Amino acid sequence: MLFGALLAGAILSLPSCQLDEIPNPNAPDQINLEQGGATLSDLRLLASGLEAVLRVDVEHHYWTTNIVGREYWDLRNTDPRFTGELLGKGGGGLDNNGFLTTRSYSARYRAARSAWVQIHAAQNSSATLTAGQRNGFIGHARTLLAYSLLMECNRQYQNGIRTDVEDPDILGPFEPYDQALRSIRAMLDQANTELNGASFLFTSTLGDATRFKQFNRALAARVEMYKGAKADMATLLTETWVDPDGDMNEGVYYVFGAGGNNRLNPLYVVPLQTQYVAHPQFVADAEAGDTRFSSKTTQLPAPFATDGLSGDVQATLMASNISPFPIIRNEELVLMWAEANIGTDNTAAVAAINKVRKAAGLNDYTGPTDDAALTNQLLHERRYSLFGEGHRWIDMRRYNRLGDIPTDRAGDVVHTQFPRPVFDQ
Repeated sequence: MLFGALLAGAILSLPSCQLDEIPNPNAPDQINLEQGGATLSDLRLLASGLEAVLRVDVEHHYWTTNIVGREYWDLRNTDPRFTGELLGKGGGGLDNNGFLTTRSYSARYRAARSAWVQIHAAQNSSATLTAGQRNGFIGHARTLLAYSLLMECNRQYQNGIRTDVEDPDILGPFEPYDQALRSIRAMLDQANTELNGASFLFTSTLGDATRFKQFNRALAARVEMYKGAKADMATLLTETWVDPDGDMNEGVYYVFGAGGNNRLNPLYVVPLQTQYVAHPQFVADAEAGDTRFSSKTTQLPAPFATDGLSGDVQATLMASNISPFPIIRNEELVLMWAEANIGTDNTAAVAAINKVRKAAGLNDYTGPTDDAALTNQLLHERRYSLFGEGHRWIDMRRYNRLGDIPTDRAGDVVHTQFPRPVFDQ
């Protein structure tokens, strides 16, 4: 079963086939923490631990979704599956027992388990806490629980996911995509209520209590975008930090570092050396002077080539191996605002699109303003604004345009979803 293979953060117990389990006398075990033994120091460690667990294998989520969506290729020759299986070479599918499927799935549910440990620990802790302080721990964990499930929900798509994973011994059923989105939205709303008036007695890498509550609403708006509920998306966006005139990079990020108990950013690409290549069609479709393109790519002196694929523009998404990586930024929120208005206030949609274009050094959009044309333009802007952030494949799928994603060799296919791992059948 799923949780039989997953770790609950850094809190472990080691069963033996011959001896009774012996508690660690120097540290509380997971059961003790969840059932009331968590001190304030324990709760703080759980919160920081959850944010650390959130980053585990995160590269496998972004690598795989970006490659399937043909944002970039991995031409490093480290494993043939990056240019074979992910690109549907020869019409092939994805292995339900291979690392391309299992690593991200396991990591997301490991984060979900850690979130539930933190929720239970905070609910039952005998530490002296105000209601707002206790709810700060709970709302923080429940928001990250929902976020972790949303990531895998979009990979599994119509396979469905388990959203009820509170008890690792009694897992809930697999919910189809639409129902899973509703369940995730309900979690976010519950967390939002918990975050009302909450305070953080811990330092979060994702922002203070005020920003974190906005982050919760931004995630809820993203869920409504996936559902196609534009009115709800627009309402939720008003509760975020969305600002068409603000810094497009203002947002919530995974934070990395080189110090002890930290990790380097695994998505960093060494310029002119590491062979991640922007898809040639992404290069060809870029507008002259678009800083969204120039800031995230590097021209190579000679093409990288392998397995029938070749490109001469490297995908270089960040400046260094300790650069943060975005979870959600103002630029995405502004484009979500544009999308929410298409069909009801196209003038507002165009205005939002033009704010993003201006920030990228481009002239205003002056094309047709009917719904279909603006949707096409929106997808163009999202393609360049959010390059490498794991959105293109999902965007094209939700608009029924996977057939517009280019394939590059005879027989290649664009996958609709990842298979459910064999260990959670």
